Amino acid sequence: MLITGETKDFTLITPDAEISETTHGGRAKCVQRLLRLDVPVPRTVALSFEAVHLIAEGRRPDTARLLSAFGRAPLVSVRPSSQDPDWGGPGAILNIGMNNERHADLAERLGREAADALYLRFITAYAGEVARLDPEPFEAAAEADDPVAAALAAFELEADMPFPQAPAKQLAEVLRSMARAWEGVSARLLRQARGAPIDAGLGLVVQDMAIGLGPGESGTGVIRMIDKVTGARHISGRYKRKSLAMRAMGRKGTEIFLAADPRGPSMEQAAPDLFAELAAIADRCRRRLREEMEIKFAVTEGRLQVLDAIRAPRSARANVTVAVDLAEDGIISREEALLRVEPGSLTELLHSQVDREAKREVLFRGIAASPGGATGRLVFTARAAQTSASHEMPCILVRRETTPEDIRGMHAAQGIITERGGMTSHAAVIARGLGLPCIVGAGGIRISTRTKTVTLPDGRELKEGDLVTVDGTAGEALDGAVAMLEPALDAPFRKLMDWADTVRDIGIRANADTPDDARVAHAFAADGIGLCRTEHMFFEPARLMVMREMIFTDSVTDRQAALDQLLPMQREDFVELFRIMAGLPVCIRLFDPPLHEFLPSEREGMMSLAESLDLPLSDVVRRIEALSEFNPMLGMRGVRLGVTMPEIYDMQVRAIFEATVAASRQSGAAVVPEVMIPLVSAKREVELVKSRIDAVAAAVRVETGTSFDYRLGVMVETPRAALRAGEIAANAAFLSFGTNDLTQMTYGLSRDDAGRFMNTYVQNGVFHEDPFHTLDREGVGELLMIGAERGRACRPDVVLSVCGEHGGDPDTIDFCRQAGFDYVSCSPFRVPVARLAAAHLALRAPGTSVTEA
Repeated sequence: MLITGETKDFTLITPDAEISETTHGGRAKCVQRLLRLDVPVPRTVALSFEAVHLIAEGRRPDTARLLSAFGRAPLVSVRPSSQDPDWGGPGAILNIGMNNERHADLAERLGREAADALYLRFITAYAGEVARLDPEPFEAAAEADDPVAAALAAFELEADMPFPQAPAKQLAEVLRSMARAWEGVSARLLRQARGAPIDAGLGLVVQDMAIGLGPGESGTGVIRMIDKVTGARHISGRYKRKSLAMRAMGRKGTEIFLAADPRGPSMEQAAPDLFAELAAIADRCRRRLREEMEIKFAVTEGRLQVLDAIRAPRSARANVTVAVDLAEDGIISREEALLRVEPGSLTELLHSQVDREAKREVLFRGIAASPGGATGRLVFTARAAQTSASHEMPCILVRRETTPEDIRGMHAAQGIITERGGMTSHAAVIARGLGLPCIVGAGGIRISTRTKTVTLPDGRELKEGDLVTVDGTAGEALDGAVAMLEPALDAPFRKLMDWADTVRDIGIRANADTPDDARVAHAFAADGIGLCRTEHMFFEPARLMVMREMIFTDSVTDRQAALDQLLPMQREDFVELFRIMAGLPVCIRLFDPPLHEFLPSEREGMMSLAESLDLPLSDVVRRIEALSEFNPMLGMRGVRLGVTMPEIYDMQVRAIFEATVAASRQSGAAVVPEVMIPLVSAKREVELVKSRIDAVAAAVRVETGTSFDYRLGVMVETPRAALRAGEIAANAAFLSFGTNDLTQMTYGLSRDDAGRFMNTYVQNGVFHEDPFHTLDREGVGELLMIGAERGRACRPDVVLSVCGEHGGDPDTIDFCRQAGFDYVSCSPFRVPVARLAAAHLALRAPGTSVTEA
């Protein structure tokens, strides 16, 4: 008796059947949608999530009744149907119903070779996936003179029972195996890692087999209407002709092109009517299903049937192009196009990427600190990296951990690897700013700068000069050179970003320390510079030497002389920043790090410094030791330097104001710089520094005969500053929360060392996530809320922002939107990600509806 509607166990899929993604899965729903579009689809029966769960628990379905839907001699396939295809699932099993009787019938109709191929495929799949037998005997059977007989004998020997002949028995065992595979521990953990809920269900679809064999035009294939790498409209896929006429000529099957192609024969030429029908179905699916689909089809004696249609697999670049094209063609709205592109996927467009389909040998893994891919030869010092760059030889800089002294080498390298560190370590922050792929916290390796070797977890050694590829997106170091995909900042990308800017409701600025950084920020359409760390401007070789002279001097007069040399250099940089940003706001943080960071830490560097300063080595060593601190991150840095050595900040603000005058004259429009005081803890610190800044501003106005405005603000990085934000805001036009240091001080964690134990903490539920990667809403977030509320209570117009590395994280942007912050600031290469994330949040906000085309 044929099934005519829904029963307790299963449902025949018809245009009107009660089928939904939430009860039967995406594949079952897609089959129904295809039927509603009058697409020729083989008869299909769906098992619901509940039915499959009961099968996994031991209930045996009435497979005889189910198979009655497929005639007296059923031949069917079973495929998984989860709610989201990305969650995975058991593989499809084909040709269920093949037995000795059906084999003999097919051999008579289609020939022995075709019948053998169908039966052997089913026996092998059943043995491996259902009976869980060793595959080796069946691989050997395939090479026998009578492969089917050999496979049947192997099954009986391995399973200690004959191969089942009843189709109902075969189907029951297949359903049971697939149901239990879905509910296994490893499968559950894997799909949870991909975002599936713990109770995610699996549906199964049983479909009449379309074998694509017959005396007339026959074959099987796959068609896509896009290029899976670029997303451009382009017919791609394959068609394997398998007619019996070809087999009679000794040709088992020929894979040909779909569309006419000068490289060889095509379906369009060999079977133009079938090709036209197939292309029309693909176009209909695009318009009605509102998606680019990959369609699996079979042709049997000139009759076309669609077996399955799934969202066409594609790269991140292609996904952007497809979303924009669908919106441009009026198939979806612009808002929906934005929501179809995950913000994090944009990193694949912004950097060169390791081709995911290329062969790779992983040497070791670490934390994926900065995305992208690069290949180069290993070097172990910044100087070696610079030498390599001067000879135009790409290199990968390997360090136990980086310091500001390594900046020049980091600029010269194509990628960075460190043994220590976390997501906000020095190497990670600088690499993201430079757009370099970076792996940090590679704890399984040992780096020796003395022997210039890297000892791998398996005991092998890499030496200086060895060729390595850094995959910063995956956090993997790969052996040798691996194929790369180039960045793709093309017209669809720019258009999508323009659409994002029309809907987002929070500003996105960039952390940019140099003119090169500012150019990247401007190219990515940042709303300005939210953090310019001026200390990074001092690491040019010529400037670094002057900086060291200033540090080594004991007299105020000599220190001022050194600062006078640095002033025009800083002024030149600021003029260039203002010119590049073309009227957009530029927030400049005054000098922050401890002075010892500008001094060499290795003996070779100390010798070089002694020679340059014409000092005994012993004097250099003593001075470095005198500047050393037990905990430099909590020592003489930030505003503390500005209070104890005010001439340093005097030089910097003079350079800012003189650059303001010069840039305003060049552009003809007033430049209003933002000056930020770092590491503030007390109101009095701000008052002391503000009085000197105001005095310098007044002096520059008199000297240049030019009036200008500036905005003074505070970087809130200490818990006390957040708690006392009310009184601090009295002297600040803006409060910018530096969440890197604020997280460090709130947790009492070193961001450079936390990587050693962070995974263990997250796995054991101590932290939900690495707090240096995703903002801790409960602790650090509460300090931000307190600071924002108290700051605005004192000064309602105070501008609030986040300028730590968290600024590019979508969850942090969501927090800042809800808290009423004005903008976030992040690394230049994260600006597009943040712009799109902000648009997503605005579109998904309560009361917002996404319109459909």
